[in-house]
Amino acid sequence: MAAGDRPDIDYRFSLANERTFLAWIRTALALVAGGVAAAKALDFHHDVWRWVIAGPPILAGALLAADATVRWRTYEDAMRAGRALPVGRGLRAVGLALCAYAIVALAASALDS
Repeated sequence: MAAGDRPDIDYRFSLANERTFLAWIRTALALVAGGVAAAKALDFHHDVWRWVIAGPPILAGALLAADATVRWRTYEDAMRAGRALPVGRGLRAVGLALCAYAIVALAASALDS
């Protein structure tokens, strides 16, 4: 099917996909901002602890922004082609990573002396 032969989809679905993309981008931006704030505001006795806390959210924000872009395009293409939408990839990993990060942050706070 040529690009000009693509069936039109209901604009509501395309706009919902765009809103979801923007929500992921806001989350990515919040992660980056939180990591930068942690890097500048936290006062640990050892700089390594500060970067153990500040680095992961900055990296996660960058990865999430990239993934949001790929996800938006994948879903848009699937809707236009009339295919089923792919199952959300990596959501379990995001939850488990956040849990592990919280444990590391707690340990860093407790062990810094």
